[in-house]
Amino acid sequence: MNNFKINLQLFGAGETVMGTEGEINAKNSTVKQYADGEGLSPEMKTYYADYLIDNAEPSLVHDRFAQKHDIPAGNGKTVQFRKYDPLPKITDPIAEGVTPTGQTINMGIVNATVAQYGGYVELTDLLIMTAIDNNLLMATKLLGSQAGRTLDTISREVLVGGTNVQYGEGKVSSREQIVGGKEDGNCYLTVDAIRRAVRFLKNQNAEKIDGAYVAIIHPDCAYDLMSDPAWKYPHQYADPSAIFEGEIGKIEGVRFIESTEAKVFHAEDLADGARTLTVESTMTSGYTVTFSSNGTVADNSLVGRAVLIGGKKYYVSSNTSSIMALATDSTKATQASVSCTKGDIIYPGEAGAEGVDVYATLILGENAYGTTALANGGLEHIVKQLGSAGSSDPLNQRATVGWKATKVTVRLVEAFMIRIETAASV
Repeated sequence: MNNFKINLQLFGAGETVMGTEGEINAKNSTVKQYADGEGLSPEMKTYYADYLIDNAEPSLVHDRFAQKHDIPAGNGKTVQFRKYDPLPKITDPIAEGVTPTGQTINMGIVNATVAQYGGYVELTDLLIMTAIDNNLLMATKLLGSQAGRTLDTISREVLVGGTNVQYGEGKVSSREQIVGGKEDGNCYLTVDAIRRAVRFLKNQNAEKIDGAYVAIIHPDCAYDLMSDPAWKYPHQYADPSAIFEGEIGKIEGVRFIESTEAKVFHAEDLADGARTLTVESTMTSGYTVTFSSNGTVADNSLVGRAVLIGGKKYYVSSNTSSIMALATDSTKATQASVSCTKGDIIYPGEAGAEGVDVYATLILGENAYGTTALANGGLEHIVKQLGSAGSSDPLNQRATVGWKATKVTVRLVEAFMIRIETAASV
């Protein structure tokens, strides 16, 4: 365990010295300003900026295998990512003594516009003066974790929006057909599902990353997959020193990185106090359904939500506490023709069958996507010392520490990535 002894007054307005046991000695109240006006020396700025990045990086599992580019300095808000078309086969022989026609490399450019994200915490003068812990260091650690998880989620949502999706082993054809929690017929992640996804990537000539494709998997799905006797654990690798951080094993030429941040499609309850609704009146056509609930449904609280009735998916265009009007798609422009029977269960429809959670396991090839790097403007550590707010903080009571990131993630080659959607045995 490392013990940090840091002068907190590099952060504050007065000179406060750390004692030998980490306690703060506030006896000296001499005002000490620094030349840069920020309250932190250049060395300490670098230290805390690096500390912020170090604490952000472990969470960035979805960024780890991307093509990375620095933020463009002085060139607007657009960053360019590059992708190259493969060269065609040459089947004609070269004529003796004749130089063949040269080839050109076709490079595609994908432009993406960056956006900024950020957060901060406020530290009071009393907390700085009386707390034993180094609050600036702890705040930076917590903010680094927040930044990492935030930026990772931004990339994750881009990746799970890819066009190539495989539902389990291919025995169902849509998310709302994925079954879980039954005695049999469950759509859990299997080795066969991995084989099918690998076959797809190979047929697309997707290149591997350090000799293997990479999968980002949720622990719930990893539990199902690791029950297979063909599973190969990391300690069985020929070179265990080359294991990725968070790697749990390898199967079918795919290395698996476990993360609780892997995407889970979850459907919220339909009522306050109840997950499902019940059809109250049998109908053979029409677009309104009368329902009852063990919970409370507020007027128009379901508008835009997807629901499953008899295994079919509809979208709510309006609702009262007992009646809903349904449409055929999320635009709510076309009324649905619904056939249902009294007693049918109405399930939330944003996930799997009967509202079961659906997990996305991403399998990636090289150069499938790109993102911005953390360094050189990607992630910034910002400290405002006590009194820096001027007249809005007349008694020098508040200081802040925060982070700001400039970020964009873009899919470059759809064919080099695929997601497997399954349920999990939880």
